[in-house]
Amino acid sequence: MAGISYSDLVTQIRSYSEVDSNVLTTAVLENIILNAQYRIMRDIPIDADRKIAQDNLVANQEHANVPAGALFIRAVQVADSTSDFNNPIFLEKRDVTFLDEFNGARATGRPKYYAMKGGATGNTNTTSGAILLSPIPDATYVFKFHYNAMPATLESSNTTNFISLNFPNGLLYAALVETYGYLKGPADMLQLYEQKYKEEAQKFALEQTGRRRRDDYTDGTIRTKIDSASP
Repeated sequence: MAGISYSDLVTQIRSYSEVDSNVLTTAVLENIILNAQYRIMRDIPIDADRKIAQDNLVANQEHANVPAGALFIRAVQVADSTSDFNNPIFLEKRDVTFLDEFNGARATGRPKYYAMKGGATGNTNTTSGAILLSPIPDATYVFKFHYNAMPATLESSNTTNFISLNFPNGLLYAALVETYGYLKGPADMLQLYEQKYKEEAQKFALEQTGRRRRDDYTDGTIRTKIDSASP
């Protein structure tokens, strides 16, 4: 499937399930399609949604808010400068218990570890989640969040998005799983579309990994010229 629009997806869901608009109403399908997209976003870190946000830590403050709209944090970097992003290091992710044990004395310094506090939820406000830092920053270090942002969702007012154009089969199968769950339909049909979704998701996830690791010329391995005998 080349790509799918919102209206075509609605038509296909009703066609595959053989249930018309009297049951699968516009409002019901809006919810089903939204839930299918949320599942895909949770299951597959999509490279098109990767973002980087730079800011300054607050001295003597142990937390930093995640960027607005962040779904999850991929990594956090802190630089040794308070003005330029020089000699950055990646912070090591730990849990809150580890940070409490590591820094029970509330020492300050350049952060080395971080832990999620409340998580990143995709909300558009900056209070949707935060990270805890240890040691607590002793200066306004420059830091970067590497994260996945909440993408524009497919809906009646936004008829295509990255998922619908690049992962149409997976989106359809995910929506059909949601549909048969809503309809309390035959278990074998739900299992069929669940299996089809997982197969498509595996292929799409590998595609995302491939894009991340290589471009058209390199694949992360040093290329060595090998001389061969003339034919």
